[in-house]
Parts: sequence; structure tokens; C-alpha cells
Amino acid sequence: MARYVGPSCKLCRREGVKLYLKGEKCFSEHCPFERRSYPPGQHGKSAAFRRRRASNYAMQLREKQKVRRIYGVLERQFRRYFHEAERRSGLSGENLLILLECRLDNVVYRLGFADSRAQARQLVQHGHFTINGRKTTIPSLAVRPGDMVSVRPGSRRSKYFKERKDLLGKRTVPSWLDLDEDNLAGRVSAVPTRQEIDVPVQEQLIVEFYSR
Repeated sequence: MARYVGPSCKLCRREGVKLYLKGEKCFSEHCPFERRSYPPGQHGKSAAFRRRRASNYAMQLREKQKVRRIYGVLERQFRRYFHEAERRSGLSGENLLILLECRLDNVVYRLGFADSRAQARQLVQHGHFTINGRKTTIPSLAVRPGDMVSVRPGSRRSKYFKERKDLLGKRTVPSWLDLDEDNLAGRVSAVPTRQEIDVPVQEQLIVEFYSR
């Protein structure tokens, strides 16, 4: 399964905003973005480069790239998500974010079983989770209301999940998810709304980008 394997902090610098791709490190003083908040590359530190007025296309592109990188999705798959969002009733931009939020790796991250979506993706690929009692290794699997996402019984005995159990509940869990800390599980209670998705993006710019 294709995924980005380059330096994550360079992505934050390119977008000019923290994307919180490395979990707890992003909240510490060791975050590279704090020390080098300018764009990467030989012209990144140039004041003239940073003062350039971005075109409409550039703003649309950057917003699209930002969402892609937050959720860890490559271009071809992201485009498929957008076309699916267009086919659904309602606003395409909101539908796109809802589709991305309903990915299994994002749900694992939102429930607090991982510090980042990349870590959640790895945990899913290694077979540590079940949906409604069935093991799955597909991070992009779409969850639905009523689905129960649980840590596999065999995985609960691992050191990672024993330590993780003590950390559950410390991070705010979205209202569309119900966390069962004792059983290392979570239920999808509803489809998330745009108001419940705390990703700071202007999804309309993404719609404009693909509507050119």
C-alpha cells in the first residue's frame, strides 16, 4: 500500500502550519517547525519569497495538499474520495472531510489508541484491531454508525496497549464516537458533521481546485 515515507516535519514547513503529523513531538520544544517555520528549500528563508502574493490556484493547491497530508492520503486516492464526495447529496467539501474522517485509521487515532494517524495506520496494518469482531488490516476501510472498533484480545496483552490504556480519556474524543476505556474499544455512534471535524481547512478551496 503506497504511503509517504519522507520527513513529516518538512510537510508542516511547506504548508506553513503545524499539521501534527508526529504526535506528542509536535507539542514539545523539539518540534522542528518551532525552530524552522519557513518553507523548506534554498529559497525558504528569503523574505521576498515569503512575501510573494499567492495566486488563487496556489491557495487552492495548498489547501488540497494540507488535507491530503493531514490524513496521509496520496493524490490518486484523494481524487477518488473527492469524486465520491461529489456523487453524494450535500456540499462536496463537507462530504470529502466526512469520508476522510470515517477512515479506520483516523477513527483509531480519534479514539486515542495512537498518537498520530501514521501510527494508527501502522497499528491497523499489523492487525491489532477488529471491526465488529472481525480482524482487519485495511487502514482506509470506511466505518459506519453502529460499528465497534476494538483492540484484538491477543494485542491487549502487549506492552504498548497496556500502557495505552492508562492514557485513554486524556485526549478529547469526538462526540460521534463512544470510547470504552475498560475494553479498549470504541463505537461509531453517528456520521460526523462538519462542526464536529476540528480540521482547520477551507474545503471550498479544494472544491474549486478540482472544478477548474
